[in-house]
Amino acid sequence: MKHSCYAIVAFCLFFAVQNSIAQDRGFGLGVIIGEPTGLSAKLWTSPVNALDFALGWSTRGGDQTDFHMDYLWHSFETIHSSERFPLYYGIGGRVITGPGNDGSLGVRGVFGIAWLPHNTPVDVFLELAPTLQLTSSTGFYIDAGIGARFYF
Repeated sequence: MKHSCYAIVAFCLFFAVQNSIAQDRGFGLGVIIGEPTGLSAKLWTSPVNALDFALGWSTRGGDQTDFHMDYLWHSFETIHSSERFPLYYGIGGRVITGPGNDGSLGVRGVFGIAWLPHNTPVDVFLELAPTLQLTSSTGFYIDAGIGARFYF
């Protein structure tokens, strides 16, 4: 799995120098490293809204599979710079399966910042996600991740 992540990152970096569509529309696929670590995808639904997905593994409590989906709002006017650094926030859900976990569900809040370099089909992001675990046991967690996506 580690080699697959390296291949995806190399693929994204190779195409970063190519001109393509803007990162604030369309579909992007890449990697997220943190909690969870795995694949990350983003689908823009409007100029300021997007659906964010991740499928990866969680090391919290053993080897577990983590899937989450969030609905995001982006603010492009908060940081004034020649580059685009939108702040984003959203809400979503998380499902964790694996040893000792029978499909536990949680509600996530997401806060982050993205870098959308000019004339490249990539974005780089950093996010925090406070999560309230609802089943099979309750608890409060804070997930964090850094990642990059290539836009098709």
